[in-house]
Amino acid sequence: MTTLLLNIKELLQTEDAPKMMVSGAEMKKLPTIKNAYLLIEDSEIRDFGSMENLPKINADETIDVSGKIVLPTWVDSHTHIVYAGNREQEFVDRINGLSYEEIANRGGGILNSAKKLQEISEEELFEQSRKRLEEVMALGTGAVEIKSGYGLTLEAELKMLRVIKRLKETYDLPIKATFLGAHAVPANYKENKEGYMNYVIDEMLPKVAEENLAEFVDIFCETGYFSVEDTDRLLEAGKKYGMIPKIHVNQFTAIGGVQSGVKHEALSVDHLEEMREEDIKILKGSKTMPVGLPSCSYFLSIPYTPARKMIDAGLPLALATDYNPGSTPSGNMNFVVATACIKMKMTPEEAINAATINGAYAMGISDTHGSICIGKKANFMITKEIPSYGFIPYSFGSNCIESVFINGKKI
Repeated sequence: MTTLLLNIKELLQTEDAPKMMVSGAEMKKLPTIKNAYLLIEDSEIRDFGSMENLPKINADETIDVSGKIVLPTWVDSHTHIVYAGNREQEFVDRINGLSYEEIANRGGGILNSAKKLQEISEEELFEQSRKRLEEVMALGTGAVEIKSGYGLTLEAELKMLRVIKRLKETYDLPIKATFLGAHAVPANYKENKEGYMNYVIDEMLPKVAEENLAEFVDIFCETGYFSVEDTDRLLEAGKKYGMIPKIHVNQFTAIGGVQSGVKHEALSVDHLEEMREEDIKILKGSKTMPVGLPSCSYFLSIPYTPARKMIDAGLPLALATDYNPGSTPSGNMNFVVATACIKMKMTPEEAINAATINGAYAMGISDTHGSICIGKKANFMITKEIPSYGFIPYSFGSNCIESVFINGKKI
C-alpha cells in the first residue's frame, strides 16, 4: 500500500539520516521543505522532497494537502496515563490554599491514587486507560511512555504494567513501559522507608523482570520521597535486570539526583523545575536527556523548567506531558508545546524539536521515530489550513491537528 501526499504547504523535521538528538543552538533549527510531497509505503516513509522534484509515482492513494502542514507525530516520553479515577477534589483543595505537599501529608496525592488503583479491576483499569490513550493519539501523539507507580504493592504494580502491556498489544503506536514502584512510600511503610525499598528491589523488581513488563526503571528522587542513596541503589538493581534508568528529579528541590542520573547513564532526567549550575554542568556532554514537563508547572503553579538557561548553555531538552491524575490531568502535547513557548521562552522551532526528535531520544526510539526520514515509521500528522507552524503554539486554545497517521494508516 502506497500513499502519496501532494502540495504540502510545509513538511517539517526532515532529515537525510537519523539524528540522535539536537542540542543548544541547533535546537533553533527546524529543517523544512515548502511545497513538498511525502510518499508512504506500508508503514514506512519511502520518499519526500520538493514538488518541483516529484518523480512519476503511481500511488494506491493520493492526498492533496494544499494549505496544510505535515510534521512528525509528537513523542510523549513521560506519562502516567494508566491510573484509576481522578483527583478533582485535590484540585479544589489547592485553590483553597493547600500545597501539593500538604495534600500528600493528609493522605492525598499519590497515595490517594494508589488506594483507588488497588481497588479497581484490571479490566476497568484497561478501559479507563484505553480512552485516555485514544484521546492523546487524536491530538497528535504517535509514541508514548507509560509508568507504573500508582500501585505501591506488588499486585497493583503488576496490574498497571499488565495493562500497559495490553495497550501495547492493542494499539500500533510505540508504547514503552516504566516500572516506578518507588513513586512514594505507602502508608504501611511510613516509618520504614528502607523496608519499602527492600520490598521494591527484592520482591517487585524480580517479578516485573520475570514477566518482562518494563524496559525502564524510575524513582521519585525528591525531598520527602526518595533520597539520592535510594536512587543509586534502585537504579543499580534495575540494571541487573536490563532495565534502563530514568529519574523524576528536581521537581521541588535539587538534592543531587541529576548527578545520580548521569552517573548511571539514565536515558532521561525529568521535571527539572529547580536547576542549579552544577546540574547543568554535569548534563553537558552526557548521554542523559533533560525533560521538561510544562503542563505540570502550569497546573501546580510551580516554577517552569529553565529551558532558556539550559538550551543557551548547550544542553538538549525534550518536552513531555506528565499526564497523571494529580499534577497534570492532560495529555495534550499541543498545549505542552504552546506552554513551552509562552512560559519557558522556547522558540517554536525549539519546542517542536523538543517534542519530536528529542522526545524520541528520551524514549529510546530515535532510529525509527521523531522525524521525517526515509526508512523511519510513517507516524505523522496533518494540520488544518494554518498560516505557519508557529500558529500551533500561538493558537494554544485551538486544535490545529486535522488528521493523524500511525504506521502509515490514518487513525
